[in-house]
Amino acid sequence: MTDLAPHLTAFLQEYLPHERRFSRHTVQGYTDCFRLLVLYAAEQAKVRPCALKIEHFTVALLIAFLESLEIERNNSVGTRNTRLAAIKSFFRYLEYRVPSCLDHALQVRSIPQKRADKPLIDWLERIEIQALVDAPDTGTVAGLRDRAMLHLCYAAGLRVSELTGLTLDSLSSPQLETIRILGKGRRDRELPLWKETKTVLHEWLDVRPPVNNRYLFLNARGRAISADGFAYILKQHVATAAQRVPSIVGKRVTPHVLRHSAAMTILQATGDIRKVSLWLGHADIKTTEVYLRASPAEKLEILKANTPPSIRPGAFPGIKDSLMSVLGGG
Repeated sequence: MTDLAPHLTAFLQEYLPHERRFSRHTVQGYTDCFRLLVLYAAEQAKVRPCALKIEHFTVALLIAFLESLEIERNNSVGTRNTRLAAIKSFFRYLEYRVPSCLDHALQVRSIPQKRADKPLIDWLERIEIQALVDAPDTGTVAGLRDRAMLHLCYAAGLRVSELTGLTLDSLSSPQLETIRILGKGRRDRELPLWKETKTVLHEWLDVRPPVNNRYLFLNARGRAISADGFAYILKQHVATAAQRVPSIVGKRVTPHVLRHSAAMTILQATGDIRKVSLWLGHADIKTTEVYLRASPAEKLEILKANTPPSIRPGAFPGIKDSLMSVLGGG
């Protein structure tokens, strides 16, 4: 029997952040997954978490755990599959460090992902985006910060982790012509900024509190704004914007919806999915194809580029209609 604790600790604290150089957000996601899994396995095995062995994590237990995520925690299929990917990553790590667990690891890695429907994305139209960025009260420091965050998140198509990870060093000083973003998979990209975005950033930087960290956007305690903090701020301003543009009420506006909105704006402006992929920092253009599925304008272009088959006028010989007989037409 092989103790779980030392290997899981090394995986989360050494392998992921240092050898693989995963971001702190990814490491935190893996940690959350294993916290849930360890508690579930300990309950099933009737042992303390620190006494768990790798052999406790049978295929049957892992599948039952994944099912419990959907049933008891109401997780989506996508979240379930993300948790499964984290578990497989750990067992792939074990293959090279604990040879006695090789067969066990291969069995775990054979667990299939669950297929899920792929719904169309949500996004905001231009008038809705305008109402949203106009929602913050610019007579306050918090309002200037919020307007700058919303404008930049949309203009650059940022993930929320990219927004909260920005520092003063991310900006090209002092003109703010471009911004450098460290994206998913530690891929850098540099984007130019609209004049309007530069204006709202300058106004925020003029009132940004002098604190001992270099994060671009700060919370009320002078620390980096968190993902939950930005989601809360966004929710407040969505409610304000909905009073001006009621169509927002029927939409579930999350931080990622701003990224989708930027993508749809670029697609409609350029008609080039490759430019959308470049702007968003996607590693694979297949990831960007979701915007083609969502855009009716792109499908309309397909219709315009093709000639439909002609329709021959129909006739119904032998059919008599009393009214048409009176009118001289049948």
